[in-house]
Amino acid sequence: MKITLLGTGDAPGTPVIGCSCPTCLDAQTGTKSRRTRCAILVESDKGTVLVDTGPDLRYQMLKNNIRHVDGVIWTHGHYDHFAGFSEFHRVQYKVDVYGLEETLEYILDYLQFLHPIKHDIALNTPFELIGLEFTLFGVVHPPAKNPVGVIVSDGKNKVVITGDCQRNMPEKTMELIQDPDLLITDAIVPPTVNVKKHMNTTEATDLAKCIGAKEVVFIHLSHYFKPHEEAIKEYPLSYDGMVFDF
Repeated sequence: MKITLLGTGDAPGTPVIGCSCPTCLDAQTGTKSRRTRCAILVESDKGTVLVDTGPDLRYQMLKNNIRHVDGVIWTHGHYDHFAGFSEFHRVQYKVDVYGLEETLEYILDYLQFLHPIKHDIALNTPFELIGLEFTLFGVVHPPAKNPVGVIVSDGKNKVVITGDCQRNMPEKTMELIQDPDLLITDAIVPPTVNVKKHMNTTEATDLAKCIGAKEVVFIHLSHYFKPHEEAIKEYPLSYDGMVFDF
């Protein structure tokens, strides 16, 4: 099992258009501060799956030499997590897409022209793709309706992807996500910045400790962090193209 973080930024990405903060200026030079929007590639020897398809998907697929995907899982219906799916136009039709029924209905109302094959997935119920086990679990991310995170397991290793979320999580979710080998978690800002719909780094660190994560990396990062090489001295920040190989 191989996990590649294709895009690690928040909704506007970094650099933010028109911003001249130190992090955006650093990002403009092509450093790890440059972050495209959310997409995660999951690979096995049987295929490839995308978790979310942010607006920068075409660039991400070309950069990482991704030629075909065997499935897409959507965590929720926010633009920065699904809009890049339109980049499959004239490339790959009838892609198998997975998620909660209402999430798929909302997204496919916009993307139906690609004729995806819809698979409604029940919450907290494992299903198999590319020889791996996936499970969708509930999180809280207002105003999104029924957003989810994703557990991926190869039978030996367990990866938890929280998706966009607040720190308060359902009891069933907390049971399911215990003891991951890797936690990929929403941590959009440092604690000095106020945030409501997401976790800050303090909350994300607390979640990692609470569930006994062996390793944690922060994702969905904003430009409110210091430039990457400074910020990683304090926080386990991800960067575009970061790979975890199990």
